Amino acid sequence: MLSLTLREAISKLKDGSLSAAELCEKCVTRAKRVQELNFIVTDNFSQSQKEAVHSARLWSEYVSGRHNEWRKFGGIPFAIKDNFCTKDIRTTCASHILNNYVPPYTATVVQKLQDAGGVIIGKTNMDEFAMGAGSTDSIFGPVRNPWNYEFAQSGEEQDKTNDWHIAGGSSGGSAVAVATGASFGAFGSDTGGSTRNPAAYCGVVGFKSTYGRLSRHGLIPLVNSLDVPGIFAKSVDDASLLFNAVAGHDTRDSTTVTDSIETFTLPDDISVKHLHIGIPKEYHAPGMSPCVLEAWRRAADLFDRAGAKVSEVSLPHTQFSIICYSVLCCAEVASNMSRYDGIEYGHRAKNEDSTEELYAATRHEGFNDVVRGRILAGNFFLLKRNYDNFFIKAQKVRRLIAEDFRQVFGGGMDILLTPTTLTEAPTYSWFTEVDNRTRAEEQDVFTQPINLAGVPAITVPASLSQSGLPIGLQFIGPNFHDKEVLTVAKWFEQQTNFKRLDLSHLDKS
Repeated sequence: MLSLTLREAISKLKDGSLSAAELCEKCVTRAKRVQELNFIVTDNFSQSQKEAVHSARLWSEYVSGRHNEWRKFGGIPFAIKDNFCTKDIRTTCASHILNNYVPPYTATVVQKLQDAGGVIIGKTNMDEFAMGAGSTDSIFGPVRNPWNYEFAQSGEEQDKTNDWHIAGGSSGGSAVAVATGASFGAFGSDTGGSTRNPAAYCGVVGFKSTYGRLSRHGLIPLVNSLDVPGIFAKSVDDASLLFNAVAGHDTRDSTTVTDSIETFTLPDDISVKHLHIGIPKEYHAPGMSPCVLEAWRRAADLFDRAGAKVSEVSLPHTQFSIICYSVLCCAEVASNMSRYDGIEYGHRAKNEDSTEELYAATRHEGFNDVVRGRILAGNFFLLKRNYDNFFIKAQKVRRLIAEDFRQVFGGGMDILLTPTTLTEAPTYSWFTEVDNRTRAEEQDVFTQPINLAGVPAITVPASLSQSGLPIGLQFIGPNFHDKEVLTVAKWFEQQTNFKRLDLSHLDKS
């Protein structure tokens, strides 16, 4: 049952061969069985099961013909990254400063999901305030990748001496929720690759839409000009279903596109003969593992054999994107984090000798070193004497990076094909040998230029490495060509027939 895709589950709910209540119960059982992966920080098991029982009654009435209305995701479990506000469910951003925060409202994309009948199984673990690329910097501890993981037998204690692979970040918990079968889809956020990176490491689909297609209302901001709600799914079809359900203009988010969005269904019979696929030469980056390079080469050959034209292209300003991203990220972080002062909500220090000391103590106690470091760097970049040399210059470089993509797509390219990550998922011990900033710069090299340009991109599992870990490849398209990106990704998915992680043996132990 948990091996079904979202599309398959909906089909079975519609014909009455599957019960929403049973489906939710199976997901809850699986989530509890794999809880040692540390991917859920606040569970909503009881409430989700109650809602699923209600949805099961509605489906039964629909199947029996007593009414003609049905909700697309009625009773189907989903997981939500812990930086999306959820009314009456704790939302922490994996930080001490919001450890006991319960929002009075729900983020727009989450609300749309619930309006379509989806139930929230839990809030997922992440890097604190989404600052990281491994989901290792959380007050709840790191997220563990289920691939090649040695699960403890029922009743046994977890062996904490064994090394394991990271889930990627910053939305690692959401990726693990989908990969393990504990949910049929999940939301993450994507500021520089935080959806696509963990999707690649965990062998699931990760979709970052065109900036402005999905509302950011209720997504606790990291970098307003880069943040995009991300979608995790088992298949490209599932990602398309979720995108169509939650996309559209939101009066509470002025950055959403006001043009109406036509819903679409991806075709099953897809031809790529008319396509021109671009291979950016700058993405042959130092440190790329042979298995990723080979997967990239095989994918290009696959398109070539299918009749598509495959050509090398240049995105000349890619080399400056990491520095540009770092400056803009820190500058906006410094601004966004200023709201956490211990006065209106969140953690409040006991030091009340003065307002300034209260602010300082609250923020020192509430933020980890990574967050404080970015705040300090951002305020430095925004100083009057530095503003033009750092922030303004970074904005100019960002425009050049976006122009690179516009010129490539305007020159006849339909889709760009790139790796998503330099390697397969690294081990936790290796990843934590150096600081967060260094690892983030390494891990985001292929993903953050897409956020700077605002274009859509999707990660699709391509193959397994020699060590049995997933390798994901990334498809990038022009602005507002989300459907085309999803269609090409679905064709590639059909050709590779990647075998998803099977944890059914855990249900018997």
